[in-house]
Amino acid sequence: MKVYVTRHGLTQWNAIDRISGITDIALTQEGLAQAQEMAAKAACIGGIERILASPMQRAQATAQAAAQALSLPVETDVRLREWDYGSFEGQSRHTPGFPEAKAAWGCKMPGGGESVFQIVQRTYNVLDDVRAAGKVTLIVCHGGICRVIDSYFHDMTLERFMGFFMGNCEIREYEFT
Repeated sequence: MKVYVTRHGLTQWNAIDRISGITDIALTQEGLAQAQEMAAKAACIGGIERILASPMQRAQATAQAAAQALSLPVETDVRLREWDYGSFEGQSRHTPGFPEAKAAWGCKMPGGGESVFQIVQRTYNVLDDVRAAGKVTLIVCHGGICRVIDSYFHDMTLERFMGFFMGNCEIREYEFT
């Protein structure tokens, strides 16, 4: 059974390289256009039976474009919300200490954020539920969650995990074995 994963469309903070974990930011006009293009590609894939999305508005707007193209409802799962980056929220991605904090898997982000272990647990639980449901699913989420989803399907070194990147509205295909 296959699962398709996409990251939400472009936001203003994406465009200026700001960390936007749990900060609920809307899509830009370009992001809305990206969502429409992704939706058309999803319709061409065929066979998608379910859309599952993060509750955050950037993911919901992206999922709604897919819902219209696929004539499916959007199911929301809070476990797909983006990583809580704590005090790094709103900072530049190049802020000193940010890469090191992301690589400290067992430690929570400073300022009350989440650890990698916490986002892995909730994301893997979603994927286990998707597998159990047995429906070809399009998951609409965030860059940090996409990274964790990729680790579910592929063995990853710390280097590969840290270097993983998924573009806005890129679609990746995975298969449960």
